[in-house]
Amino acid sequence: MSCGKGKGFDNCVCETVRKIVEAQNEVAGTDCCNTGCDQSISDLLSPSSNGNRPTTIPFALYCKGDCEPFIGSGIYSSPVNASGMSLQCVRTPIFRAKKFVDDHKCCVQLELLLPVNSEGETPDPSNKGKNICDFFPGDTIRNLQATGICLTVDLNCFCGILCLDPTTPIPSSEFDD
Repeated sequence: MSCGKGKGFDNCVCETVRKIVEAQNEVAGTDCCNTGCDQSISDLLSPSSNGNRPTTIPFALYCKGDCEPFIGSGIYSSPVNASGMSLQCVRTPIFRAKKFVDDHKCCVQLELLLPVNSEGETPDPSNKGKNICDFFPGDTIRNLQATGICLTVDLNCFCGILCLDPTTPIPSSEFDD
């Protein structure tokens, strides 16, 4: 069966991301895998005994055709000194769904999330960052960093999704401190 063809597979990535957005919005205002989108959605919506519930289901997307992971990129500016700023680029395969911008065309706004190690740094990916594991060196990644950098994508262009465990990313106000 090819990607996107067959009964029930026309918009599976779109519908999964739609559920993620609904679950995340609910947090803000059975038998399944130990790790996966259904489990992540269930974990996000489960009551927490300590009151500190995660707010985000981070995920990765796989492109149609080559089934390669989608590596999103964005540019941010940081002040250099009083006379200027520096434009810098970030790349990541991990996203947070922010909102749907067109329900009928399955376009969604995604925020770039960066892996952060125990020292609070975002390590450069190995192997030129061609696959997801390149962004998660060894066992050093401890959290994700919200960037405030968003891009809009058409979810019909993807045929796979990988959900990570729910988390609360480091706020974007702390990005590039």
